[in-house]
Amino acid sequence: MIRLAYVLPLLLAACAVGPDYQRPTALPPEQVRLTEALANRAVTPSPLPDQWWHLFGDPELDRLITQALAKNTDLRAAAANLQRARAVLSESSAARLPTSSASAQFTNSRQVIPAFNRTISNDFFSVGFDASYEVDLFGGVSRTIEAARGYAGAAQAAIDAARVAVAAETARAYASACGFGAQADVARETEGLQARTLDLTQRRLAAGRGTRSEVDQAAVLVEQVRAQVPVFEAERRAALYALAVLTGDPPAAILNTPAAKCRAVPTASHPLPVGDGQALIARRPDVRQAERTLAADTARIGVATAALYPSISLLGGVSLGATQFGNLGNASALGYFIGPLISWSFPFTGAARMRVRQNEAIANGSLAKFDGTVLTALKEAEQALARTGGAAEREAALRRAMTASTDAAQLSRVRFDYGADSFLQLLDAERRRATARAALAQAEADRADAQISVFKAIGGGW
Repeated sequence: MIRLAYVLPLLLAACAVGPDYQRPTALPPEQVRLTEALANRAVTPSPLPDQWWHLFGDPELDRLITQALAKNTDLRAAAANLQRARAVLSESSAARLPTSSASAQFTNSRQVIPAFNRTISNDFFSVGFDASYEVDLFGGVSRTIEAARGYAGAAQAAIDAARVAVAAETARAYASACGFGAQADVARETEGLQARTLDLTQRRLAAGRGTRSEVDQAAVLVEQVRAQVPVFEAERRAALYALAVLTGDPPAAILNTPAAKCRAVPTASHPLPVGDGQALIARRPDVRQAERTLAADTARIGVATAALYPSISLLGGVSLGATQFGNLGNASALGYFIGPLISWSFPFTGAARMRVRQNEAIANGSLAKFDGTVLTALKEAEQALARTGGAAEREAALRRAMTASTDAAQLSRVRFDYGADSFLQLLDAERRRATARAALAQAEADRADAQISVFKAIGGGW
């Protein structure tokens, strides 16, 4: 009988009201297929490596992302949120254990009796120890722990999501700085070519073979290209300042690092490994965060439902009390109590039932958010894959155009020197070459940005 008294609360504790969480049904394979990856020659269905940035083969990029993952302030804030969530989980788990308290007290009372002209003084010494244990009869404690565990999982997923974003944005800022540096160099090189053309026209004018209009046209081209250089340099420094903050450093510190000297946009020389749609859903941290939040919010329904039922606690305590300290050890000083305590806030007002409905509505909203997160993940992946394919094809076409325009400009200069081409033909050839080189530099930056967006969209980076 005594053993049954100990086992019965444990059996009762296994009964938990409220819905049991069921993971949302996965979408069928045909609905998570990455259609853009099927005909995209810029990607491959091979599994995504853990540290995708190594595919670019840039040691400075590797260093910057490693530093960002160690020092970024957003990651530190996410880590603090995870610590808090884990502390809440530990606090919730502690509700399964008995609680106890110890006390010691001394009181002295004095009473004056004027009729007898006397003062009566009383001393009383007491020590005590109380313990209580809440029987989780309807699973309120269990559901609270379940909810706290879900929120802790969501906080962990939030860290992973932050790591994905930090790695991608660090690579994006670095590629942007390199791209603007490359465009500035192209503009300077083009300025040099245009300056030589201007010098040629000035010498032709001095020799009586040209016109002032030709000199002015050449000067316009020089100044137009020269005006682009400070813009590109300003954007390069702006990207470097953003990169410094991403890596946890003051903005000015980045100007003395190798990143400030980058002039070549990082390039992944092989098709990007992107996996498949099923792996995407499993890997995306925001999907996992939404799923864990849904699990926690479902458990909160059970917490609110348990509040509709009585709360049962097992109480016990022992105390010693005497008017003299030395008598605390006597048998007559001993006192104790033991027994159950049943409390029940009758939900006649309906407030408790409305709290259940509130939590049901919250869980329904979390389910809708989870479904939306899955669809958003697929959408972002398809968009990024489409854009990287287009960016790769555009870069290849502009590279061919730049080669052709360079050959045409060199041929036009030779023909101009022999008098076969007019000055306007030479200027037009130089203008096309400058335009092609600038467009290629911009295309290289766009392609790098599109590749980084792919890795961010498919959830790589931790």
